[in-house]
Amino acid sequence: MSHKNLLVELFVEELPPKALKKLGEAFAATLAEGLKAQGLASEYSAVTAFASPRRLAAHVSAVRTQADDRALSQKLMPVSVGLTADGQPTPALLKKLASQGADASVVPRLERRMDGKAEALFFDSVAQGATLAEGLQAALADAIAKLPIPKVMRYQLDDGWSSVDFVRPAHGLVALHGADVVPVRVLGLAAGRETHGHRFEAAMDPVVLRDADHYAQQLEEQGAVTASFAARHGEIVRQLHAAAAPLGLAPVADDALLDEVTALVERPNVLLCQFEPEFLAVPQECLILTMKANQKYFPLLDAAGRLTNKFLVVSNIRPDDPSRVIGGNERVVRPRLADAKFFFDQDRKKPLASRVAGLAKVVYHNKLGTQGERVERVRAIAKAIAERLGDAALAARADQAAQLAKADLLTDMVGEFPELQGIMGGYYAKHDGLPDEVAFAIEDHYKPRFAGDELPRSATGVVVALADKLETLAGLFGIGQVPTGDKDPFALRRHALGVIRLLIERELPIELPPLIGDAFKAFPATHGQAQAEVGFFLRERLTGYLREAGYSAQEVEAVVEARPERWAEVPRRLAAVRAFAALPEAASLAAANKRVGNILKKSDIGFEAVVNRELFKEPAEAALGAALSAVKPQADDAFDRGDYTASLQALAALKAPVDDFFDAVMVNTDDPTLRANRLGLLATLHAAMNRVADLSKLAA
Repeated sequence: MSHKNLLVELFVEELPPKALKKLGEAFAATLAEGLKAQGLASEYSAVTAFASPRRLAAHVSAVRTQADDRALSQKLMPVSVGLTADGQPTPALLKKLASQGADASVVPRLERRMDGKAEALFFDSVAQGATLAEGLQAALADAIAKLPIPKVMRYQLDDGWSSVDFVRPAHGLVALHGADVVPVRVLGLAAGRETHGHRFEAAMDPVVLRDADHYAQQLEEQGAVTASFAARHGEIVRQLHAAAAPLGLAPVADDALLDEVTALVERPNVLLCQFEPEFLAVPQECLILTMKANQKYFPLLDAAGRLTNKFLVVSNIRPDDPSRVIGGNERVVRPRLADAKFFFDQDRKKPLASRVAGLAKVVYHNKLGTQGERVERVRAIAKAIAERLGDAALAARADQAAQLAKADLLTDMVGEFPELQGIMGGYYAKHDGLPDEVAFAIEDHYKPRFAGDELPRSATGVVVALADKLETLAGLFGIGQVPTGDKDPFALRRHALGVIRLLIERELPIELPPLIGDAFKAFPATHGQAQAEVGFFLRERLTGYLREAGYSAQEVEAVVEARPERWAEVPRRLAAVRAFAALPEAASLAAANKRVGNILKKSDIGFEAVVNRELFKEPAEAALGAALSAVKPQADDAFDRGDYTASLQALAALKAPVDDFFDAVMVNTDDPTLRANRLGLLATLHAAMNRVADLSKLAA
């Protein structure tokens, strides 16, 4: 069988830019999988995806003209059902053979093999390998059917009668195996070797492809199109930095915008534009957002991260004189910036405090009331948090920031750009003359908005952000809006991660269970079950957070299972566990701890974690009691000082007496008094060993 490289292209009308990257990757991957499944391509065949605004294509290396024949063995039925007593085929067998394309002539060739406890008839045959035309037809249909299309379009074919469903109307199909056209059809199109280049700058139209391997080169040279999404992306990045570097500036970093612009152009050409400097009086977040979201421009920042009045546009044409393109883009952006300036000026005419009353008319959730009611709940929770931190002045600042935090939802700027909520509140608070700490808290109270986002800058911001997230979790869990599977419409996992990061990374010296209680107290109804669910949900997220931070599964489980209430201490507990695990005594003590836990769980008599030394009969139990009396005060003292490493390392001295105890002492003796005392000794040992972490989780 000959091996050649295969090229398949669908030429279509402009594809949705935000979906193009996924469409291109999915088309190529599914097409290649279909060919491999039929034996037309091997696992070593290289797959290259192409995706531009008007095409999806895939290049697959080493594709066969025809797949190898395959031996098949089809179980038909038990011998007792298929053959009569004298070996003749029954009607049931003949019917089954007919369904396989065979007749009674193959009966003598049927194989008899044991199938479980019964003997069965098997029909062995050879299936002819699929031809490339047959296999590609099936793989292409499957690739189209499985495309992650955001919204399907139904359109009529040229015959005037038939209609098909696809992401956009398709106008051309290329299928080349080497230099040969593969005769396949899809979406009413027959495969050929012609495609089309750039609408305005192609050197020729159509572009007649020589073979599969010259696809990208011919499109680049004759069609003025860079077919590869990755190549266009890289070229845009190169041109952006080349245009900005001579000015000592840098384009705004935005991967999503880069992907979208890559999906909008076939021949990228970056041009430098500018706008009037007076617009820089508007907060830069507003200008950056309007340029990115509405115009797909790349604003330029100086070395300090401040916005300049220059920006870059990625054009799809390369005229000899780009001045008209530059001028056109500068004219288009001006009204957008003027709108932003107008909103900013209008919003500052009313202080934030005057807008708070209007929040009572804004519905937050039909089961949780208005934004005004929500603000009051956040205020109550923020006050409780600040009081737990023992800072009355902080409580006053947090109350003021929480009261004003949602007021910018009623401003024109946030109405136009919801992404700026919080940010605009901070600007307007400064304009109203509020202290920086309050203004920063208003701006920061949504943080962290995403994984890796920065935390609030001030203590006031931390308190309000924590209160806001706890209110969201308590409210939504209280009405049963719990995340399930991959569904999390209210981003509660993100809110939970925010709570975890605030507690741990800001080292807040407060306990979590009372905080959750404070959050639920802000609601009129009590939700005991929901309160427990929030605690469990946060512990689940804590485990993931710590694993991503680089701790092992054993280390994380040991600490989380100990149920520490102050999560600011968790990193120090983990460090202590890691140091303890490196001790030579660690493995033996962890195994003993697990054994102790199992003994205590299985005990069928009552006991307390107290020890009567007068009941010691064996030297080993007396030795363990003495060692525990000596070590426990040291470990407890270190624990109370927060020196968890020293607390755990003090336990190393217990290894020998613990080992001797289990070698020489029968815990479950027939004497109930003696047994209860020995169980009390083990319970005391267990409690001492597991204050920092559940050491049994370190056992192999």
